[in-house]
Amino acid sequence: DVEKIAFTGSTPVGHRIIQASGETNLKKVSLELGGKSPLIVLDDADVDVAINAAHVGLFLNQGQCCCASSRLFVQDTIYDKFVEAAVKKAQAIKVAGYDDLEADQGPQVDDIQFKRVMGYIEKGKTEGARVATGGERHGEKGYFIQPTVFTDVTDNMTIAQEEIFGPVMSILKFSTEEEVIERANNTNFGLAAGVISQNASRAMGVANQLRAGTVWINTYDIFDAAAPFGGYKQSGHGRDKGEAALDNWLETKTIL
Repeated sequence: DVEKIAFTGSTPVGHRIIQASGETNLKKVSLELGGKSPLIVLDDADVDVAINAAHVGLFLNQGQCCCASSRLFVQDTIYDKFVEAAVKKAQAIKVAGYDDLEADQGPQVDDIQFKRVMGYIEKGKTEGARVATGGERHGEKGYFIQPTVFTDVTDNMTIAQEEIFGPVMSILKFSTEEEVIERANNTNFGLAAGVISQNASRAMGVANQLRAGTVWINTYDIFDAAAPFGGYKQSGHGRDKGEAALDNWLETKTIL
C-alpha cells in the first residue's frame, strides 16, 4: 500500500530499495545517497579561503557527511603551499568528547564506522599515499580518530574512489583545468562539488562542467531551504529542498 519512499543513506541500501520497488508495486522512490565529492582549488585561489572551505568540507561532523569534499584537487603550482597550510589547520583541531565545550571533533558514530574508517586509513598507507598528519586512533578508548591528511594521492587509490565517511582528507595534484574536470567527473557519484578561484567567470566555467547536483564556489557546505539539493548518478535522484522537492510527492494528471 505504500506509494512513495524517500531515503537518505548509503548507495548500497539505495540499490536495495529500488530493487524492492521493482519487485512490488513500482512505488516512487527518491534517493539522497553517497558521494565522493571533488573540491577543486585553482592556482588563482585565495589560499586562506581554500583552506577554510576544504576544512569545513571534509572535517564537518567528524567527516560523517554525505557531500564531504573527500577528493581535494589542488593545482600543481600552489600544491606545496596548500598542503602546508592544510596540515597546520588539521593539527589545530581539538579532538574530544562533546562534554568538552572546546572540542572541534568528536567520535565516529559507532564501533563499526570507527573500524571502517581506520581500515581506509591503512589502505591509504599500503597503497602509497603519504600521511602528512594523523593516520592513527586518538586516545586509547572510544571511537576517536586523528584528523588525517593524505598527500601524493592518485585517482586509482581506494581512498580516492570509495566513500570513507570519516575525518580523512585526500589531496590530489593536477596541472590543467581540462584534466581536473575529467578526473573530477570520473566517479560513480555526483552529489556535490566545489571550485575555489578568485576569477568568477573561470570558476563558473569549471562549475558548469562538473557532474554534480550542487557546486559551491569559494565556500562549501552552505545550504538554503530554497536551494534544491540532490545527486547525479549513484548519488541518487530527486531533489530535497526548494520548489523541485515538491515533484517527489506529486503526480501529474491530464484531463481532456
